Amino acid sequence: MNVSKLCITHQEKTLVDISFSIENSLALVGQSGSGKSLTLKALLGMLPDSMECDFRYEADFELLAGKSIAFVPQNPFTALSPMTKIKKQFFIQNAEVKKLFAQVGLDGELLERFPPELSGGQLQRVVLAMALESNPKLLLLDEPTTALDPKNRVLILELLKKLQKEFGFKILFVTHDMNSAAALCEEICVIKEGRVVERGVLAQTIQAPLQEYTKTLIEANFANREFRI
Repeated sequence: MNVSKLCITHQEKTLVDISFSIENSLALVGQSGSGKSLTLKALLGMLPDSMECDFRYEADFELLAGKSIAFVPQNPFTALSPMTKIKKQFFIQNAEVKKLFAQVGLDGELLERFPPELSGGQLQRVVLAMALESNPKLLLLDEPTTALDPKNRVLILELLKKLQKEFGFKILFVTHDMNSAAALCEEICVIKEGRVVERGVLAQTIQAPLQEYTKTLIEANFANREFRI
């Protein structure tokens, strides 16, 4: 998928003006306010009416949220209705949901429970199963491990890599966490104030960033830690 232009403006002020391509898995990295969330909203067709968007892309599928595109939010606790049983929050039959649960490492009997009865790691797996029920071509991830403890963070990232091989979807991983990006993605696009400042193979960028901004992001994540690709 190639996004040749994504320009978002508000009251004649340009908020985002970027281009990028997703061959397999791309990390869109930047600090808060860099334009990551606006980019996600544009892809999902969720920008407010007050903003204008010039969006041009080439792909072998149409960008249709809920069909060819699926979204995994940052916080699984707010992604589900707390007063509704898990099984009633899917659009497919229970037998199909149980198959998805098996693929994300969940027991089918959890379908009878309510979201507050599940742990954060279990809830994130439920949300992943919900994202996969439409067999998407593109999976948008908005910091999906932020609300998890370190152990579950690693498990979810490993699960995402496994699921990508099984389902064949592309990944756009929006994050400020270079560590998680390195664990999941092959390529990186670094944005600052709505502009691309660096792009390339993620492993190479981690080892030898070209821009001081990218170097700062890396140092903030890996300070006092040894990092291996």
